[in-house]
Amino acid sequence: MTIKTLLLAVAAAGLAAPAMAQTQADWTLPRAGDWNVIGRVTDVAPTADDAIVTAAGADSGLHVDVSDSIMPTLGFTYFLTDHLAVEAILGTTRHEIRAQGGDTDVAVHKTWVLPPVVTLQYRPLTQGTISPYVGAGVNAMVFHSGDNKNGFDVDLDDGFGYALQAGADIGLKGPWSVNVDVKRVWFNTDANVNDGALRSDVHLDPWVVSVGIGRRF
Repeated sequence: MTIKTLLLAVAAAGLAAPAMAQTQADWTLPRAGDWNVIGRVTDVAPTADDAIVTAAGADSGLHVDVSDSIMPTLGFTYFLTDHLAVEAILGTTRHEIRAQGGDTDVAVHKTWVLPPVVTLQYRPLTQGTISPYVGAGVNAMVFHSGDNKNGFDVDLDDGFGYALQAGADIGLKGPWSVNVDVKRVWFNTDANVNDGALRSDVHLDPWVVSVGIGRRF
């Protein structure tokens, strides 16, 4: 599965929403004080394409490529009011970092990253069986369990970034719903290779695309 596949799934769920709304009229939109817990399949797709330079700042002719990672994640949404909610997502993904350029395409590092994102959502609707939302918030990137490759020693800096979000909960039956969600996260990290002999200011800036099933409490 790729980010394109997940985007198609998001589109399909959106097209199916009117039919779901007609057949699952017993589902109601969450209200102030409700929790919605969502199990998702999530594609974290970095967009990094940054230059790798030498310690003196000279262009090495190489750039950074970071792989996608598809993993299960959990989302927890608490409704502060009927229109405002706070969401936190939890999960960890594994990515391969490669140096590419000319005839070179070599893996230099594999790492797990814990990318929690917390957003404040605005939900305009209080009636119906579809609850669209937009949100904005912050994220952290914590790299762990790294595995160096092919004789390279890579160090990545943890840090913080920010995120925008759009999605919808589509009512099924009782407390259950389908969730589709797209986030764009902006985050950059300093990558040092072989004690700074090579380095890169890597703008990961991933798309985070998810589909899942939620339950309201």
